[in-house]
Amino acid sequence: MGLTMGQRQAVTRAIATRYRRASRAEKGALLDELCATTGWHRNHARKALASALMPKVVRVRQPRAPKYGTDVVLALRFCWAVLGAPTGKRLAPVMGELVPTLRRFGELDVSDELAAALMVMSPATMDRRLAEYRAALDLRGRSHTKPGSLLKDSIPIRTWA
Repeated sequence: MGLTMGQRQAVTRAIATRYRRASRAEKGALLDELCATTGWHRNHARKALASALMPKVVRVRQPRAPKYGTDVVLALRFCWAVLGAPTGKRLAPVMGELVPTLRRFGELDVSDELAAALMVMSPATMDRRLAEYRAALDLRGRSHTKPGSLLKDSIPIRTWA
């Protein structure tokens, strides 16, 4: 049929309580009903009914430690600002040339490990780390232009009359 996975799970949970208390003949009828509703095979439907009422253990994952510290992000922000705030896809390929050049001219004072971390950072990571600085560049507020008849009157429009 055209059910989503959530709908199939809801139907399975609803039938599972009846299935557990049913006799052998009733279980066959319930299996046929579930197979007709969801489009599953009998074997899969039987396993889904058995596991529908079992409690699922959900472990809370510990957040991963950040790979790049604040010093790397500050150096990345400086490089990003030097190039005029490009996206990560445009910034990442240039970092191999930019970091040694800025270090050579004394503009970027970082260690060798930090410079290596800047050069191997992925474009997606650069975009994630620079997201708050990029959001600060967005202009907010009103544009101070209001619609009015003065502008409309000064634009010639052909009316075909």
